Amino acid sequence: MKPVAIVGVGQTKFGENWHQSLKQMAFESSMAALTDAKLDKKSIEALFVGNMASGRFTGQEHLGPLVAESLGINVPAANCEAACASGALAFNQGWLAIQSGKYDVVLVTGVEKMSDVKVEEASLSLMAAGEQEWEGSAGLTFAGAYALMARAHMLKFGTTREQLAMVAVNNHKNGVKNPYAQFTFPITLEAALNAPLVADPLRLYDCSPITDGSAALILASEKAAKRFETHVWVKAVEQASDTLALHNRASIVELAAAESAAKKAYTASGITAEDVDVSEVHDCFTINEILCIEALGFSERGKGGKFVEQGKIAVDGENPINITGGLKAIGHPVGATGVRQLTDLTKILRGDMKEFQGAELGLALNVGGSGATAIVSILGIEK
Repeated sequence: MKPVAIVGVGQTKFGENWHQSLKQMAFESSMAALTDAKLDKKSIEALFVGNMASGRFTGQEHLGPLVAESLGINVPAANCEAACASGALAFNQGWLAIQSGKYDVVLVTGVEKMSDVKVEEASLSLMAAGEQEWEGSAGLTFAGAYALMARAHMLKFGTTREQLAMVAVNNHKNGVKNPYAQFTFPITLEAALNAPLVADPLRLYDCSPITDGSAALILASEKAAKRFETHVWVKAVEQASDTLALHNRASIVELAAAESAAKKAYTASGITAEDVDVSEVHDCFTINEILCIEALGFSERGKGGKFVEQGKIAVDGENPINITGGLKAIGHPVGATGVRQLTDLTKILRGDMKEFQGAELGLALNVGGSGATAIVSILGIEK
């Protein structure tokens, strides 16, 4: 495996960005990454865009050339779609493109503009990441699918509503100091437990919001990386799949694709779960963070809720997770999230976050749909 480095990162503010179009957000984050890397845009050799549903949300498809045009570059450009894991898929494709030896410097941009449609339309678009013939057509929503998973986990393992709410409380606490986050306010456990019901047992603070935003990063080969001041090295990127339909899975209380991708990533990077210093995991719903904790091997299966309750995911805990706020506080523009996770990990490993120093290995888990796609990336300050 050839060494590949992240040499620049950037993102927009996440939230209801009424003042910006999808193209403008992609341009802003991409230019921020170029500025961070001190790189002229003419050095970009290829562009990979992560986006889930721009056609549904904005009426705009064919995003590769759209973003390239906004930047004024004429390079091979492609859009990558894997539901909520579209950003990590674009990253994976950019990494593979450099691994192939064809390119030395690649731009990866994730973007989604979700707030221009009504909530009901957004919910329908998100459920397109699930199975339509048997589930979507019967009225199941994305929140409903995760509610089923949550109820099953609670029934089988004794996971509690309080443990779910603790995920939200922790991530909101972490988002307070993140200037790019959609929500920069803390919440209490009582508020989380008594919030309006969305899909039993999930309440408002158990669910990530509808968000606009974009994030970008620049990948460089080992040869090209010598030109840049800072480097965070990609130690592994692994992708795995599971059935789209929940009713076809061996179990809905585990993320089999995430577990598979994690095992392959640990093997490829030569590390174990115990070696990871900080993680970004896919908390689209609070139950999913608990499922991710178990899939990554941070806790035994069924004990993810207790792991959260014991404070192990806190900034000063045994396994710091989502220390910049996660999807819950930062927001979840579905095509951008996977790239945003990696930009935050890069900044943490570079030492940019004053409150969290000394991390050497970071892991990102980006999940598509209700677990049908999972992409695990491991970053480190050493090759």
